[in-house]
Amino acid sequence: MVKMWQGVTDGVTSALADDFNSSVSFDSRMFREDIAGSVAHAKMLSKQGIITEEEAEKIISGLGGILRDLESGALKIDPEAEDIHMFVEQVLTERIGDAGKRLHTARSRNDQVALDLRLYLRNETDAILKLLDDAIGSICDKADEYKDAVMPGYTHLQRAQPILFSHQLLAYCMMLLRDADRLRDCRKRINVSPIGSCALAGTTYATDRGFEAELMGFDGVCLNSVDGVSDRDFALELMSALAILQMHLSRFCEELILWSSWEFRFVEFSDNFTTGSSIMPQKKNPDMAELIRGKTGRVYGNLMALLTALKGLPLAYNKDMQEDKEAVFDSADTVKACLGVLAPMVREMKAHPENMLTAAQTGFINATDLADYLVRKGLPFRSAYKIAGQTVAKCRAEGCILETLPLEEYKSLSELFENDLYNDIDLKTCVEKRISEGGTSRGSVENQIKYVRKMLAAPKGENL
Repeated sequence: MVKMWQGVTDGVTSALADDFNSSVSFDSRMFREDIAGSVAHAKMLSKQGIITEEEAEKIISGLGGILRDLESGALKIDPEAEDIHMFVEQVLTERIGDAGKRLHTARSRNDQVALDLRLYLRNETDAILKLLDDAIGSICDKADEYKDAVMPGYTHLQRAQPILFSHQLLAYCMMLLRDADRLRDCRKRINVSPIGSCALAGTTYATDRGFEAELMGFDGVCLNSVDGVSDRDFALELMSALAILQMHLSRFCEELILWSSWEFRFVEFSDNFTTGSSIMPQKKNPDMAELIRGKTGRVYGNLMALLTALKGLPLAYNKDMQEDKEAVFDSADTVKACLGVLAPMVREMKAHPENMLTAAQTGFINATDLADYLVRKGLPFRSAYKIAGQTVAKCRAEGCILETLPLEEYKSLSELFENDLYNDIDLKTCVEKRISEGGTSRGSVENQIKYVRKMLAAPKGENL
């Protein structure tokens, strides 16, 4: 293919250089955004009298035909093209003649590339936000389904205090809601138009950048033309938000994997989201959850790759910046795939409250409540703590739990113990006593569920 930049050179480069330089294999996914940007640019050029209305109509019609043909498969993207931008312009010129050559007036590939990427990432952010809402909704629904199930809460992976299973699930809803906030905030900085920055210094033509930006739904324009073409912080910010989101997904899946093991048996995945072993017929492997956990590393790696590529670049545009696309595309693709699997996997997941309760009872996680009982009877906390510990040791020695240790055994440790202690250390009572805002009581959990659903139902903006 003839190079569109042929001029000071004959436009001939070695096949090896062409292959190394080409980005069409990955930036071709932006063909819709490239065409949309070119349509807006043609309209602006016509409005400003830089090209005629007739030329603009031919360009817009030609671009529409290219879009239809690419979407239908009638037109194939040339794998030997330098990039999607040059491919579209080349095909347009072949189809409509000299009018196609006027399209690139008052713009450069530098601001065109930045424009296409912003348009594409804006669309990707919207798609991720929708998937994220679905994932949050599935976790919230599961919390509502098992609202009363008591399980051991953990610190240091040791059984700590009794909580509701729903409370633990809702913790992830809160994390993911913050991820959604980060993405919406990031979207604001993506949604700024660089077009009109040209190569780096702007243009001598009397363009209307605001009009062109408005046609494409941008909130405004980049205020410095050098900045408009030379930074990718909007991509980095998105990748950072996606890395944090993926970290939350990974932590959630790590717990689901543990909980689905035979040692826990708190939850069970449906057959739709597990695999079997090639040699062990009893196995039911949580491969989907493991893959979500495993793919987190590549999302982290993509962020570090682009940070490193940009860290030493002088202003303005450098070819190094071509490395932005594969990294950010892969991060978005990976997160979308993970969210797409997570929501139905959680919906079809079954919990086993009886196993959770057994684990809670045998873990002596009501020992703090036993100490609190003695404190209310007037004993200093440190003395109460010691007696509670001695009581746990006695239960372990006798093979029982706090709820079944006879009262006389309690009284051998302190005369303050009375029959009412059994109600105080009942696990459901322990949970309900956590009355502080945000705690694990049923009332608190119900408020959290209402909050999550309110946030999911809240207007997200006209573009979301």
